[in-house]
Amino acid sequence: MVQSGDSLRAGINALTAIFVVGVLAGLALTPDGRAWLRNPTVMLGDKAAASAPPLAPAPVAAAAVAAPAPAPAIVRVTPLSARLAQGPLRIGVFGDSMADGLYAGLYRDLQDQPNVSVRKFSQVSTGLSRYDYVNIQARTQAQLDEHPVDVAVMLFGTNDAQGIDTGGTVHMFGTDGWKAAYGRRIDELVALLRSRNVAVYWVGLPRMKRDTFDARMMLINGVVEARMRALGVPWIETVGLTSNAEGGYEAYLPTDGGRRVLMRAGDGIHMSMAGYLRMSAPVAARLKRDAGLDRPQAAPVAAPPVSPAA
Repeated sequence: MVQSGDSLRAGINALTAIFVVGVLAGLALTPDGRAWLRNPTVMLGDKAAASAPPLAPAPVAAAAVAAPAPAPAIVRVTPLSARLAQGPLRIGVFGDSMADGLYAGLYRDLQDQPNVSVRKFSQVSTGLSRYDYVNIQARTQAQLDEHPVDVAVMLFGTNDAQGIDTGGTVHMFGTDGWKAAYGRRIDELVALLRSRNVAVYWVGLPRMKRDTFDARMMLINGVVEARMRALGVPWIETVGLTSNAEGGYEAYLPTDGGRRVLMRAGDGIHMSMAGYLRMSAPVAARLKRDAGLDRPQAAPVAAPPVSPAA
């Protein structure tokens, strides 16, 4: 009986080994499987998202990769110039920690405009990939319910280089399924804002120091820019503004006067205050142009003198 039991256990162990080898071989034959074998935990984008919990990956079947949704119809909202004619223009800045700095720069750029207000809605360690951590769609809806705005300036992405769970299927970062899922979340967010008659402006991510992280952020920029063009949303690029003459990363960049100024934070991701002002300048200029604030204001016409009574 002992020999029979040992034989049974040996047979079970052999079958288990064959099963494991088969699973590993199957994973090695698929792109997502190979990525899982190299990195069995989907990590957040570098140090910028260290506070968010990791997301466990799952193999993605080819049939489960959703095709990109057809481009939604472009929804027109009230022009900024018409809004300003009706009252103060309320601007909200939405996004992650990078958007926090953009808000500070935009607030300074527009503080001399008496009929313009700028409010911060951004939150660190958030993004469009991890709705299980913070659901940006639901959070934005609640924010608009409490504080309506006329303009939404968006800047997301530094925490988004990770898998997206679409209800049981985790699409690995950079795959076609991931791009489609990320694009849908962008479309849904823009649709929410426009349903409240909010004009949307989307700001791109800047150049990054580490090459691997920079490549991830440029991939995100490519997906977002394509969606902005499809949706008719103004896209404000910042890579050129934050790169040196050769197109690479450099912490110190020259100003218009030629003086080199520290533009980046020590992590190689975020900006210094001078860097955020560099990013916010084209955003403020575009908002002023669309609202008519860049045009000379007509001086009040003086009443004609009243001649003395005869």
